[in-house]
Amino acid sequence: MNLLIIVIILALIFDFINGFHDAANSIATVVSTKVLSPLTAVIWAAAFNLIAYWIFELKVADTVSKTVKPEFVTLIVVCAGLIASIIWNLLTWWWGIPSSSSHTLIGGFAGAGIANAGGFGAIHWGKVMPVIYFIVLAPIIGMLISIIINIITVNICKRMRPSKVDSVFRRLQLVSSAAYSLGHGGNDAQKVIGIIAAALLSNGMISDIKHIPDWVPIACYSSIALGTMFGGWRIVKTMGQKITKLTPFEGFSAETGGAITLFITQYFKIPVSTTHTITGSIVGAGVAKRTSAIKWGVTINLVWAWVLTIPVSAALAALVFYLMSWLM
Repeated sequence: MNLLIIVIILALIFDFINGFHDAANSIATVVSTKVLSPLTAVIWAAAFNLIAYWIFELKVADTVSKTVKPEFVTLIVVCAGLIASIIWNLLTWWWGIPSSSSHTLIGGFAGAGIANAGGFGAIHWGKVMPVIYFIVLAPIIGMLISIIINIITVNICKRMRPSKVDSVFRRLQLVSSAAYSLGHGGNDAQKVIGIIAAALLSNGMISDIKHIPDWVPIACYSSIALGTMFGGWRIVKTMGQKITKLTPFEGFSAETGGAITLFITQYFKIPVSTTHTITGSIVGAGVAKRTSAIKWGVTINLVWAWVLTIPVSAALAALVFYLMSWLM
């Protein structure tokens, strides 16, 4: 029981760090366009992270809880996966790299499961493969939707004065950033709910995620909202300024593209990276203007971080699992 308590505490710490780490994704566009101050932006994003609790079903949580086959899930597996995920998230935050909290969590859980089983037979590939596919698909979908929204709004606003367009989209960005933060809460908080559900299932405390106690989702949504309020300012600069320079009009397109992508994937129970999604959407907003508006060197560096996150997290989790097994 003591280890279960430790697992739950670690899960909520990870959730807090997730919000802290991913605050940049939620607020980068609205801050870089100067629609909101950084402090106001994180409070705005955190509020909608929390509101997501009352909107989304636990579809993503169900997928994450079944990443590793039940017979290979133990409290040590869950604990090792969380420790590895926390380490990777803190390292990438320190380096200012907007890596995926979602992928490090899934990679860590999978890596510890593989170590426990002594092979890849521990993995529920039907749940994991869509996550791997959407490493590529999520940013592409976000980019395409962002471009489409950009083109539509350009044609709608082409006869308006630039000052009027700027004024209108400053207000609309409040709506689009709120929508994106809803999607972020509905996607990322649920991954931690899924991890806690896996721990409770392995301990025989629940028989299905549908029976998860109400305090679990409330605690997870509250933790990610609190983490968002503290913000991850190192990553804000990368996301909001280094990829491309955004106007309120383009920020609206990027946030709306990201939000729609998150709503769609949440509906289909696919845990995607909110970091990948908003990056693709920001790139789409820049490309719609001109391809030279994108700083492709920065974008390529981000892609490398995305590719490495799952295998590095998995390897780190396996090492933590072996160490914990030896100590215990």
